[in-house]
Amino acid sequence: MSEIINDTQKLEQLVEAKKNFFSEIGKIVIGQKVVLDQMLIALLTRGHTLLVGVPGLAKTLLIKSMADICDLSFKRIQFTPDLMPSDITGTELIDIDPETEKRTFRFYKGPIFGNLVLADEINRTPPKTQAALLEAMQEHRVTAGGHTYTMDEPFFVLATQNPIEQEGTYPLPEAQLDRFMFHLNISYPTIEEEVSIVNETTVGKKNDVQKVFSKESIIDFQDLVLRVPISDNVVNYAVRLSSSTRPNEDTGNEYVKKWVEWGAGPRASQFLVLGAKAKALLDGRPTPSIEDIQSLAPDILRHRILPNFNAEAEGIKVDDIINQLIKNIEA
Repeated sequence: MSEIINDTQKLEQLVEAKKNFFSEIGKIVIGQKVVLDQMLIALLTRGHTLLVGVPGLAKTLLIKSMADICDLSFKRIQFTPDLMPSDITGTELIDIDPETEKRTFRFYKGPIFGNLVLADEINRTPPKTQAALLEAMQEHRVTAGGHTYTMDEPFFVLATQNPIEQEGTYPLPEAQLDRFMFHLNISYPTIEEEVSIVNETTVGKKNDVQKVFSKESIIDFQDLVLRVPISDNVVNYAVRLSSSTRPNEDTGNEYVKKWVEWGAGPRASQFLVLGAKAKALLDGRPTPSIEDIQSLAPDILRHRILPNFNAEAEGIKVDDIINQLIKNIEA
């Protein structure tokens, strides 16, 4: 009983923290509430996020502001064609003791060792270097020189990608894409939002933000998400929605067989359930619903479904397929 009371108190604390978070980040970032909602969900579920948007939409500012408000150490990696794996993970160098002149190897940690890591323009570096992120993102650790180094928790990777420049870029491997919980499309601001942005950024005004979260509180809330009860029918719906994207499954969705080359794997089902739990908590509800699954599905499934030539020829987009599935899969 005491554990239930404690979790209820933490739920109330999380709802209040979310309110304060949006109040603080609103001093720096105008709009993008849906994107910020999903980023909070990813943080609470130990997920990672891929942000796709044209230059100038404040992706870097948004991420840096989030790190400040959450009291997380921030590291930025600018991905370029000549970036090496050791530039991300770190490298061993020879240290010389000034007294004994004894030479020893010492591992110098790379920028991946931060709480919130911005992988800027991740598709501008070759697959070999992109792969250096894989172990860290999935296992929260790095292996170098035969030794394993554990990341400081919480650990959260936010990668950005420019959708309009394809020259000199390297498509992300499907194995790495699947490790991102969300694929978020950053849209242009509305006219009203852009007017506010221009007014705020052309007068030399600087807003300081207050810290809302701490490392310890984030880890507590992450553990709370895992304890959230969820009904069998909601889990069953998440799995049915995910499996219905696979053209080799006998789900009765002929348009999937017609338009899809590859569908989402089990990790999509896991993220749908975890994301729904976190969304429910952030909204002040003790348990998630099927509507939570449906609202998160586009951003979780978008990068896990590979359309085939038929879909491209007919102008069918991934989001069209997902929306059709949400409409057809019985809740």
